Amino acid sequence: MVAIARGLMGQPKLLLLDEPSLGLAPLIVQHVFQIIAGIRGQGTTVLLVEQNAHMALSIGDRGYVLETGRLVAEGNPKALWNNDEVRAAYLGVHGAAQNRRETVSTASRTLGAPSFSPHRVRGI
Repeated sequence: MVAIARGLMGQPKLLLLDEPSLGLAPLIVQHVFQIIAGIRGQGTTVLLVEQNAHMALSIGDRGYVLETGRLVAEGNPKALWNNDEVRAAYLGVHGAAQNRRETVSTASRTLGAPSFSPHRVRGI
């Protein structure tokens, strides 16, 4: 949380956060994500890289799913949650393979984050 506070000292328009929940207890993770949602609510765009897909998608305007550095899906959080293929492979729903690594980046639309999709999972 100190790192987030340091990042906010300069009153940025864009705040980049890389794995803010890494190594934290579940209750602290919830608190950190409440803080991130509050930062967004005050008008700062947040670009978040996070393996906790559930939490990241719960506060994001847009999600990007990466696999070994390649974009495999993108869309609004609801579209990602409703896509069976993405849910099974990346969100741990329907017995997803244990060896898949999920990384979800979410970006607030405050500054109009670019939307691109060279690779798509069907249905998004």
